[in-house]
Amino acid sequence: MSGKCIFCKLRDERILDEGEFTITFIDTYPATPGHTLIVPKRHFASFFEATEDELLAIGKAIQKAKVTLDKEFSPDGYNIGINVGEAAGQSVQHLHVHVMPRYKGDVENPKGGVRWILKNKANY
Repeated sequence: MSGKCIFCKLRDERILDEGEFTITFIDTYPATPGHTLIVPKRHFASFFEATEDELLAIGKAIQKAKVTLDKEFSPDGYNIGINVGEAAGQSVQHLHVHVMPRYKGDVENPKGGVRWILKNKANY
């Protein structure tokens, strides 16, 4: 844990779930209702630095978050994403996985999903 990292000093009331290697919580600035973040407890920036145990724990936390979000928000789909590095839009240098519930009609045409990051590549 890092003293300067906002994900290393979460208030208990923000935490939805906690495992041996991960913490799950609702995003402070949600892009969709139920937008959730999963972070490893160990402080490091990149997905590519995660240990095998951390990767497995992140995967399990995503599955567990989906069960909770399905019950509370009843979404029609999900986007799951990780930004690695400033060029990819990572603004907090602590690995975090976005679990974003999606809803029919929340965008005009969802085809392309995460490809909309690069708008001229989305409509294929």
